[in-house]
Amino acid sequence: MPTFIDRVVLHVSGGDGGDGCTSIHREKYKPLAGPDGGDGGHGGDVVLVVDPRVTTLLTYRRSPHQSAGNGTPGMGGWRRGSRGEDLVLPVPEGTVVKDSDGRLIADLVGEGTSAVVAAGGAGGRGNFSLASSRRRAPGFHLLGEPGQVRDVVLELKTIADVALVGYPSAGKSSLVAALSAARPKIADYPFTTLAPNLGVVEAGETRYTIADVPGLIPGASRGKGLGLEFLRHIERCAVIVHVLDCATLEPGRDPLSDLDVIEIELAAYAVRLAQGEDDPALTGRVPLMERPRVVVLNKIDVPEAAELADFVRSDVEARGLPLFEISAVAHTGLRALSFALAELVVQARSTAPATGDAAGDEEHRPVIRPAAIGRRGKEEPLAAVRLLHHPREGEVYQVRGDKPERWVRQTDFTNDEAVGYLADRLAAGGVEDDLVAAGAHAGDTVLIGQMDGGVLFTWEPSMTTGAELLGARGTDARLENSHRRTNVERRAQYHARMDAKEAARQELRDEAAEGIWTDAGYSDGEDDL
Repeated sequence: MPTFIDRVVLHVSGGDGGDGCTSIHREKYKPLAGPDGGDGGHGGDVVLVVDPRVTTLLTYRRSPHQSAGNGTPGMGGWRRGSRGEDLVLPVPEGTVVKDSDGRLIADLVGEGTSAVVAAGGAGGRGNFSLASSRRRAPGFHLLGEPGQVRDVVLELKTIADVALVGYPSAGKSSLVAALSAARPKIADYPFTTLAPNLGVVEAGETRYTIADVPGLIPGASRGKGLGLEFLRHIERCAVIVHVLDCATLEPGRDPLSDLDVIEIELAAYAVRLAQGEDDPALTGRVPLMERPRVVVLNKIDVPEAAELADFVRSDVEARGLPLFEISAVAHTGLRALSFALAELVVQARSTAPATGDAAGDEEHRPVIRPAAIGRRGKEEPLAAVRLLHHPREGEVYQVRGDKPERWVRQTDFTNDEAVGYLADRLAAGGVEDDLVAAGAHAGDTVLIGQMDGGVLFTWEPSMTTGAELLGARGTDARLENSHRRTNVERRAQYHARMDAKEAARQELRDEAAEGIWTDAGYSDGEDDL
């Protein structure tokens, strides 16, 4: 039997996009037939998919690091790089995916439901894709973007129609074993059940699942005992069954006080749900405290328990809760209980919101997917510019925005033409206008991206477009010193060099005349003593 793991942390990374290619098509009689560099392939995604054959997250506890395949670079001859292979990770139904900050990413319910948790990087464009009417043969390409790297938390919330709650050793596991074919571990000591047990019950033509939630104690909603570890497994159930132990020998305990304590803990946990991802306004589920409840008085095969059941019956019925007296060991009253639960399950299924999905009666929450890269509203600015203090550079103007930061990641800074292309994109996107509006002047330091890892450069406002200043492939006139000396400047520099040489010679002649130095081979004989 596999170990039950209901919470793991995954370190996922999408594949990196492949770089584009810089290539010029060559063939006989067409030595320079234009650019033919292909685009790089996109990186693969990390995808979670619901698989009914998977019942635990144990695999990812042992292998928490998961990475998708990288895209391959583009090639000449208009050949595009291949896309990286997606990494598909099967997860049990009822898995909730959150990021490291606790924000909901996806709620996976229904066979085949999937969610991308780490997107692959986009492939870089080749010089064929970058060609235009002005830039006919680009001598550069764009780099592939790195894949998304993040930590995600997987939490398994059991999908069951009926949840059994109660104190430890109240007989919940015995009841599951008596109603279904499940065979959980049963012992006569508290906290025998350390993992939820699922059983399938057939009552007439109705089939439903029943879950045994490990025992709850006062303070379970605050994490005491096994509380928060397993309270999540009742969030999706349609019916809550209170299993009360009528034969307990612990002082200060009785069925009514046990019922009150568990109700208080459920109410406290319902408040946490309403503040989290299970807000009824978003999920469409009935609030936890408004779902049908059934009270089961267990162990009536014990004479003292039967007398206690007769004593508390009127108080429970006064609360308007259906009451059943059973014995899971002696199989007393189980048939009536199973059919009553089946009726409540059928009613809950009929009132459940229609999903229109192949999952049938199961609820299907929509998967939250990130927006497409680079999309923005017409009125939304491309970037935000602010003045801040850099620990090394002093006062800098920081530029933040999805597109400018993406353009920087795609730029090969070893290629002057690629840098010029970046400058053109920033100018066309209005980033330079935003810098002027923020008070920047020529020569000021500009930072694009985060404080750590961003690109720093000295800003020089663009006066013309790069296409109008194109030179040889791979070069940009704006990044080169193209000033040519005039004849007057050349003559003046020549005369300056000659005058400097003559001044040096004259200095040596003056020092020799003063006797400061002599020839190296000359000796007056005093050094020979």
